Amino acid sequence: MTRLLHWIVALMVLATMPIGVAMLQEGIQRSTQDFLFILHKNGGVIILLLVLLRIIWRVVTPTPALPTSVPHWQQRVAAAVQAALYALLLIMAISGYVRVRAGGFPVEMLDAVGMPTLVPRSETLADRAQAIHATARFPLAALILLHIAAGLKHAFARDGVFSRIWPPLGR
Repeated sequence: MTRLLHWIVALMVLATMPIGVAMLQEGIQRSTQDFLFILHKNGGVIILLLVLLRIIWRVVTPTPALPTSVPHWQQRVAAAVQAALYALLLIMAISGYVRVRAGGFPVEMLDAVGMPTLVPRSETLADRAQAIHATARFPLAALILLHIAAGLKHAFARDGVFSRIWPPLGR
């Protein structure tokens, strides 16, 4: 379950980020832009649900200790990066939701199941949430790159760390 959730979230985030950039480009057709907004908003909802599930799963099923060959400082950095990734994914999803709902826009997936709007309509709130969303993407992208680099380092070192998360469906 840990592997499956990790890779589904990773693929969703890696798909949602360029969609978020593309949907804001000048000169694209309105129908294309609307479609990208729908993908991005609803992808964010799915990411939020998966991250919450992943956090619950991690509390219920703690990860095994890293191999003793991994220096203590690297273990601390890995734990800090993972915690920051979880936090930033939550910040991105929640700020995106608040921006959309406070701005008076639909979240099609949630509307289809009758989910009530959890925030009031407020341009001030929407603007603040948008600022948070726009700013948090940079440290999130940096941490994702750091996480990928560390994963590749462990994959090439063949120290047993990368094989704990790959392949996504088991050994």
